[in-house]
Amino acid sequence: MSRRLRGLPASPGIAMGPAWWFRRTLPVAMRTRGEDAAVERMRLQAAQERAAAELAALREAQRDRLSPEELAIFEAQELMLQDPELMAAVEAELVAGASAEAAWRKAVEAFAAQLAALPDPYFQARAADVRDVGNRVLRHLAGGPEAPSMPDHPVIVVADDLLPSETVSLDPRRVLAFVTEGGGPTAHAAILARRLGVPAVVAVGADLQTVPDGVLLLVDGEGGWIEVEPDPETVRQAQARRALWLQERVQAEAAAHEPAQTRDGVRIEVAANVGSLEDAHEAFRNGADSIGLLRTEFLYLERTAAPTEEEEVAVYRALLEAMGGKPVVVRTLDVGGDKPLPYLPMPPEANPFLGVRGVRLSRQHPALLRQQLRALLRAGAGFPLRIMFPMVSTVEEIRWLREFFEDVRSTLAAEGHPLPQDLQVGMMVEVPAAALLAEHFLPWVDFFSIGTNDLTQYTLAADRTNPAVAGMADGLHPAVLRLIRHVTAAVEGTGKWVGVCGELAGDLVAVPVLIGLGVQELSVNPVRVPEVKAAIRRWSLADARALAEEAIRQADAAAVRLLVAEARPPMPATA
Repeated sequence: MSRRLRGLPASPGIAMGPAWWFRRTLPVAMRTRGEDAAVERMRLQAAQERAAAELAALREAQRDRLSPEELAIFEAQELMLQDPELMAAVEAELVAGASAEAAWRKAVEAFAAQLAALPDPYFQARAADVRDVGNRVLRHLAGGPEAPSMPDHPVIVVADDLLPSETVSLDPRRVLAFVTEGGGPTAHAAILARRLGVPAVVAVGADLQTVPDGVLLLVDGEGGWIEVEPDPETVRQAQARRALWLQERVQAEAAAHEPAQTRDGVRIEVAANVGSLEDAHEAFRNGADSIGLLRTEFLYLERTAAPTEEEEVAVYRALLEAMGGKPVVVRTLDVGGDKPLPYLPMPPEANPFLGVRGVRLSRQHPALLRQQLRALLRAGAGFPLRIMFPMVSTVEEIRWLREFFEDVRSTLAAEGHPLPQDLQVGMMVEVPAAALLAEHFLPWVDFFSIGTNDLTQYTLAADRTNPAVAGMADGLHPAVLRLIRHVTAAVEGTGKWVGVCGELAGDLVAVPVLIGLGVQELSVNPVRVPEVKAAIRRWSLADARALAEEAIRQADAAAVRLLVAEARPPMPATA
C-alpha cells in the first residue's frame, strides 16, 4: 500500500527505482580495557598506518573523478590520523588503561561532537569526516568487514547517513537518488547528489527504517518526500514530471551565465555560498553573479595557532581574484563555545547556540577581529568587497562593530595601505530580535544578509540537524516569512539592499516568495546557481509580490508550499 514519508529537500529532481539499504557493519562488542599501554599504542599505530595507506590509495583511484575539494577531504583525513590534539586525548585514555579501540573511539567521538555543535551547518557536516576516519581505524583494529557492494542495477540508495569515503565508493552510474534518515542539506550524501544531479531527501527520521530492501520508491527531491510503493497513477504523473524537470534543467544550464531577470525585467542577484578557493572557482564556472557568503572559519579551525595577518591576506586575495572582479561578501569569524579554538580557550557552556558565538566572541577577543579586518581591507584593495558580521543581536553591538571597523580602516590609511574603494559593511540577520528591529540597525550598515538557517531555528525552536524535529524547521513558515518582510520593509527607499544566504535561498519553491518579499540577492550553493536563476525567470515581480502577500497569511509552511505549487508558471520559452 502506498505511503508517503517526509524529510528535507537536499537535491532537486524526481527519481523512481528499488530501494537499496547501505548498512555499514562495525564491531559492536570490543575490549574496553587494555593490558599494556605500550602494546595498545602499537596496535593503534599499525591500524592508523593501514588506514592512511587506504586513504592514499582511495584518493589516487578517485583523482580523475572527484573535484579538488572532494579530494581534499581524504587528504584532511590522512592528517587527522595524527592530529596532535586527537592523539593527546587518545594517549590520556591509553595511560588510564583503556584498550586501543576504546581510547580511539572515545577521542574521535568527542572531536566529532565538537564539530557537530558548531553553529554553521557546513562545519556541523564535517563531523562526518571525523567519524569516517575513526570508523576506518576501528575496522582495522577489530578486523571488521569492508563496506557493502552495490547491486549491479540502478538503485535508490537508502541509509542512516553516509560518510565521505562511503559516498565515493558508490558507482554513480547506478545511483538514482539518495534518501537518508539523518543528515541535512550539507551532509555528504546531499553534496554528492547535487554534484551527480540526482534527487536527495534527508532527515526522513526513524520511519525510514520501515522501508524494506528492494521496495519501489518514488523520490521528490524538491518537495522533500518519498512515496513507498506508489500506485500506477502516481507513477505516471511522476514520469511526466521527471521528463519536464530534465528538460528545464538543460535550459537552466544553457542560460547559467545570463542575468536572472523576472518576466517584467527586474534583475535579481544570484550569488554563491563558498568556504574554500575551489568553491569560488566552482561558483564562477556555474555563473554566479557574486559571492554572497564567504565563510572564513576554514582559516582558523584545525590548527594550534591563529593564522598570521599575512596568511589571511594571501588567502583572501586569492579568493577575490578567483571571482574576476565580481563582488565578494565575507563573513567574519563565526565560532563559539561549542567548538573553542585551541588558541582561544573558552569555558564550556550549557547551551552554546545561545551563548558566546559570532560577534559576541569577537568582542571578547578584539585583537583577533582587528587582524581579520586588517587582512580583509588590505586584500580587498582594487576589488568590490563586502564585509558582514554574524550573530548580531542588539543595536549596541552593531554600533560598536561599525566604530571598531572605522578605527581599523583609518589606522590602515594612516599606515599608507591602499584600501578598497568599492566597500560595504553589513550584518547577518539570524536572530528574530534583529529582524524585528531592522530599522534601528539600518543607520549602521549598508546591507542585511538574512541567515535563514539560524533564523528559522530560533523562530521555531527546532534544530534542523535533529531528525526528530527537522521537519518543523522549514524556512517557508509564515512566521519566518514575516520576519524577512520586516527586514525588507526597513530598507525600502534607502538605496540599501537585503540578501538571503541560508538554505532557503536555494529552495526553488521559496525563490518567488523571497523575491516577492523584497529580497534583492539570493546566495546559494554553487551548483544551484543555474536552477535558481531559471526559477527567477519564471515569475514577474508583480506576481511574486502577490504570491508573497498570500504566503505570509498562511498558517504553516506546508500551506505555503502548496500555494506556490499551484501558482507556479511554466518556464519561459526564451530561458
